Amino acid sequence: MINPFTLSGKTILVTGASSGIGKQTAILVSRAGATVCTTGRDAERLQETFDQLEGNSHRMMIADLIVEAQMDALVEELPALNGIVHCAGMVNPWPVKFILQEHIDRIFAINYHAPVNLTGKLLRKKKVLNHASLLFLSTIATRNPYVGGALYSGAKAALEAYAKTLALELVNKGIRANCLLPGLVDTPMIAFPSGEALQEEALERYTKRYPLGVGQPEDVAGAILYFLSDASKWVTGTTLILGGE
Repeated sequence: MINPFTLSGKTILVTGASSGIGKQTAILVSRAGATVCTTGRDAERLQETFDQLEGNSHRMMIADLIVEAQMDALVEELPALNGIVHCAGMVNPWPVKFILQEHIDRIFAINYHAPVNLTGKLLRKKKVLNHASLLFLSTIATRNPYVGGALYSGAKAALEAYAKTLALELVNKGIRANCLLPGLVDTPMIAFPSGEALQEEALERYTKRYPLGVGQPEDVAGAILYFLSDASKWVTGTTLILGGE
């Protein structure tokens, strides 16, 4: 019997692969048989991910996706792809009255501009194969807002709208585009001590929304595997909530 969840013979790009969901995704898809192209800004942490990949012929490429020259170099180096997982992202909460243009630029640069620009460049270079699967990481906060999350939720909501339009425009090539909306996941994005992440009190209040507990990166990676595999070949333009609520 053919396993519809296998990624054997597929080449997958995972951005933000140096930690959290991106790291776990890269490891899991390698175990499912894919050739994995990992990218991230931190060479040391990306190497840690790369060393855990199973199989051969994987690639590791250092790139800061908000620097266009580095993105262009990445695009040139990449092989033809059967799937892309846009995991790179940033959470920086600000109450709305304190939002400045620099905050808007920063949050939208990595959470919206980077995946949109990277996807467009790869399509123009014909690096996305027919019947490929494109997956974008959004957030459950586009449905359930939280205090301080206006910019992050706004950028991800824009990404969801983009992905739905992308699905329509690429359907004639059999290329699928979908979004995952994870709830709170235990990653470094919520563990920074510098105040750039959720405050301890707010975090405790937020976790009470999850009767199944806070998610782990592998919980999201499993759903990503489904969307990359042929098991989801009839699914496009959708958003899947992962919240344990």
